[in-house]
Amino acid sequence: MKLATQEELCSGCSVCRVVCTLENFKAVQPARALLKIRGEFPDPGVYKIQYCTQCGVCAGACPEEAIVDHNGIYLVDKNRCTQCMICLESCPFEVMITDDAGYPAKCTGCGKCAELCPREAILEAEA
Repeated sequence: MKLATQEELCSGCSVCRVVCTLENFKAVQPARALLKIRGEFPDPGVYKIQYCTQCGVCAGACPEEAIVDHNGIYLVDKNRCTQCMICLESCPFEVMITDDAGYPAKCTGCGKCAELCPREAILEAEA
């Protein structure tokens, strides 16, 4: 699932980040979420949502072609990945991280963040 945002609705609650880490890492570690919520201080209540748009820049940068398009969602193929982390450096949204095994991790398009966002600030993108 591709995502879209309505940042003006974001309260900065981080439900999206909590559910992201539960879904992807089976732990509550919002700092390791595959998306970020950034407060636009000094403007109180203004938040920017950084998320994977599935733009493919990471896939294009990968020298091993280890980030593969699966129906519009780019996924990391750990069998091909050499852990060079060029993809992390190339991500224009800075939302890729390293997982517990030392591999790059990125949004898998699960949609849990959109499903559980209480204010509909993150939602499924229209086709």
